[in-house]
Amino acid sequence: MSRLDSFIRRLEAQRACLDFACAAIAGLPGPVLELGLGNGRTFDHLRERLPDREIFVFERDPRPHPACWPDPDHLIRGDLADTLPGAAARLPAPAALVHADLGTGDAARNARLAAWLAATLPPLLVPGGLVASDQPLEAAPLEPLPPPPPIQPGRYFLYRRRRC
Repeated sequence: MSRLDSFIRRLEAQRACLDFACAAIAGLPGPVLELGLGNGRTFDHLRERLPDREIFVFERDPRPHPACWPDPDHLIRGDLADTLPGAAARLPAPAALVHADLGTGDAARNARLAAWLAATLPPLLVPGGLVASDQPLEAAPLEPLPPPPPIQPGRYFLYRRRRC
């Protein structure tokens, strides 16, 4: 498969998982957390799908498309290692959804990041809240969910915070 075809499939999987997650959190309270802004495409998609939800964006060095800037009260600037662990004190409530698209081409770095996210995210989520991630996350509080059809397992990842 060409890199272009792989990229297209990843974006299709990302969109399908985000759309599934947006529908699945309809009855849950809480904001949305977007980890990494990039060009702002997924932020724009989330704000279109969830117009009544607060969306907090975490980004070290924001440089999105001009139409995709979050307002200053919802943009948390800085390295995730510094901003995410203390985010609960800044958020109005635990999150209903976290979207993390932070992977790089470096498998070892991705594995370290995924392990850190798996440990850091559960306390930020409302029980029953969802995580959509480009990386697999392994943590007891996170229940893996199958991707929506026709997305193949392993292309993008969904998790629900267990209601312990």
